[in-house]
Amino acid sequence: MSDRYESIFRAGLFDGQVILVTGGGSGLGRCIAHELAALGGRPIVAGRREEPLQLVVQEIAAAGGRAEYVVLNIRDQEAVDATLEKLVAQHGRLDGVVNNAGGQFPIEAGKLSPKGWNAVVDTNLNGTWWVSQAAYRHAFEKQGHGVIVNMVADVWMGAPGMVHTGAARAGVMNMTITLAAEWARAGVRVNAVAPGAILTGGLAKYPEEIQRRTLDEVRATPPSRLGTESEISAAVVFLLSPAATYVSGEVMKVDGAMSVYKKFMVPIGNHDGTPQFDGFHLRPELGGLYAEDAKKKGGAS
Repeated sequence: MSDRYESIFRAGLFDGQVILVTGGGSGLGRCIAHELAALGGRPIVAGRREEPLQLVVQEIAAAGGRAEYVVLNIRDQEAVDATLEKLVAQHGRLDGVVNNAGGQFPIEAGKLSPKGWNAVVDTNLNGTWWVSQAAYRHAFEKQGHGVIVNMVADVWMGAPGMVHTGAARAGVMNMTITLAAEWARAGVRVNAVAPGAILTGGLAKYPEEIQRRTLDEVRATPPSRLGTESEISAAVVFLLSPAATYVSGEVMKVDGAMSVYKKFMVPIGNHDGTPQFDGFHLRPELGGLYAEDAKKKGGAS
C-alpha cells in the first residue's frame, strides 16, 4: 500500500484552492479530503466531533498534504453562517464545498418517530442547504465563482426502510438543479453524486442481517460488487475540477448501473465483478461480511 493517495488526476490540480468537506471525519468525506490534499488543495474538514477531524488532518499531514478542521453542526443555521463567514475571512476565499455530511438508519416507515424523521431531514436536507447558502453569501457571490457537490443517494425507486433519507435526498436533488440555474449568473456550478452500495465503515456498522441482504442484492446487479470510496471521490473531484466547467445541475450516478438494472429481464449477476479502482492509501480495514466478500473478489478489505 502506498503512503499517499494514488489519484488518477494530475498533481497540483487544486493548488491553492480551499474546499470545505462536511462529514470529513470518516467514510467518504475522509477519502475525498485525502484526495483533494494529494492534488494540492487545502481541504477543511467539518463535523460534529473533534477527535476524528483531528485524526484526518494528521493523516493528511503525514502524507505530505495540508488540511485543517472545524467543529460544526450543520443543523444549526446560525453556527453554519458564522463559521463560513469566519473561514472566508481567514482564507480570503472559498473555492468549493462538498456537502457530504449525512446520516440515516433503517426503520419501517410506520415505526419512524418524529424525532428520527427530524434528525435525518435536518442533517441531510436542511444542513446541506444552510452550508450551500452560507458559502454563496459569504464567498461565491462576491468572488464570481464557486463549486458545490452534494452527496445524495439512489432514491429513484423510492427508499423502502429509509423513507426519511429518501425524502431528504430527493429534496437535495431538486435543490441541486434549482441552484445550478439560479446561481449560474454568479459563476457557480452545483452538482450532486449519487453513490450506489459503497464499502465504507458506516455500511459495515449495519446489523449482519442488513449486510447479508445488501450483498445478496449487489451480487444480482451488473457490477456484482460493492463500490469503493475512491470511485466516489473520483467523481466528486471531477465535478470540482475544470474538466467539469460545463457541467451543472447534474446528478451523477456512481453505482455500476445498479439503479437501472431490471431484474426480471436478463440475469446479469453472479459473476466475478467489474474491475474496481481504489487509490486510497488509508482505506479502512473492515470486518464482517463485507470484508469476506471483498477478499473473495480480490478487492479492498
